[in-house]
Amino acid sequence: MITVEEARDTAGVRLRRNLAVWVAEAAIAVVADGEDGRGRSSPPAFHLGLRPPTQKQVLADQAAAESWARDWREAERRHRVSIDWEPRSWRAVGRQDVPVRLTVGSPDDLAAFVGGQTLRDWRRLRDRAAAIRTRWPGPSHPVVPGPGEPDAPLSGPGGPGPSMRAPSESGAHDFAAVIRAQAKPLLGLGDEEFTTVLDVVDWLATHPLGTMRPRQLPIRGVDSKWFGRHRTLVTALLGLTHAPAELDILDAEATVRIRICDPGMRPGGLRDLSSPVDQLAELPVSPHTVLVVENLETVLALPDLPGVVAVHGSGYAVDAVARIPWAASARMLYWGDLDSHGFAILGRLRSHVPEVRSFLMDEDTLLAHRDLWVSEPKPFTGRVTALTGSEQRALDRLRAEGNVRLEQERIPWARALEVIMEVASS
Repeated sequence: MITVEEARDTAGVRLRRNLAVWVAEAAIAVVADGEDGRGRSSPPAFHLGLRPPTQKQVLADQAAAESWARDWREAERRHRVSIDWEPRSWRAVGRQDVPVRLTVGSPDDLAAFVGGQTLRDWRRLRDRAAAIRTRWPGPSHPVVPGPGEPDAPLSGPGGPGPSMRAPSESGAHDFAAVIRAQAKPLLGLGDEEFTTVLDVVDWLATHPLGTMRPRQLPIRGVDSKWFGRHRTLVTALLGLTHAPAELDILDAEATVRIRICDPGMRPGGLRDLSSPVDQLAELPVSPHTVLVVENLETVLALPDLPGVVAVHGSGYAVDAVARIPWAASARMLYWGDLDSHGFAILGRLRSHVPEVRSFLMDEDTLLAHRDLWVSEPKPFTGRVTALTGSEQRALDRLRAEGNVRLEQERIPWARALEVIMEVASS
């Protein structure tokens, strides 16, 4: 026997799985049909067989079976749900009407049946999607009466014309795609913040000022941090307004951290620099060796080394380092954590600079520090290309040992520095 609470749990899973899709459909229906379209969905939102009891189960606990049936009577009375009842003729207990199937006809009714946070999320996202659809309904096309329908009112001296304009199918498709992609951020906004997002999108759509930075937006309460948090949502909604394509809000440029280890190369005596790649490319330095190091603390601990510049090489920096002419023309060495991500970064770097050599990333180093291993919480499981035989053996070993890792900072600094001095001067 499926209880009312069990049905609510199952219905809640179904609603949450389809939340964004059904919200988009409901909002499109509201704009097209008015309030009569609210919550509409086809096919019906939810069907569930209730597994009614057998005669044997009823005889085993008649009170429980009767209570179960009463609960479904009450659910049918309190909610906009449909229960199919079927008669059962049992010799021991007589003729009984039992609930056999639950049907809920719309997402609105399903949300009300589920209740709780799921209902609140449904209503919030539904209302916000409807507000967005009403505000920016998208391109429209004329609706011309069909055969047998009343003529459209005169639209001008030429005679009958379209009676109304409706959002196009392409506009509805674009709207649905945005709601599906942005459901989570839309749900997470407070009411005031949601209103601000709409106002920002409206302002950007009606003020095609070309390239600008968030700091230049003359909208109260909107600064660079605000725009950084909401940029993806604002950009998605802006697409629904058909704003000019040349509108462009610039992000702060990503920077790369370097340490100029050769005192004779330091511009104005500066040793540690963090700058956009195009500016780093203009530095008047010509190292014979570039050390790309994954861990920032290791970079900052490096001593003076003639002819050497160190680059903090993780994430963006690894892909960008090859765009720095003085780095690309130097001998390049890489040292990363001895884990799956360290080798993945090495593979990415080698795709840009095939000649890059690694150090302290071999199987011997891994095995010599077994007592310093820790588990890698989220190992990289993809294929890593362009590794040497020694590097591949180390990667295979750490995976075979249960996705372990040996972080740079765990290798004793005296040993690490000895190797760094050796490879930097060779």
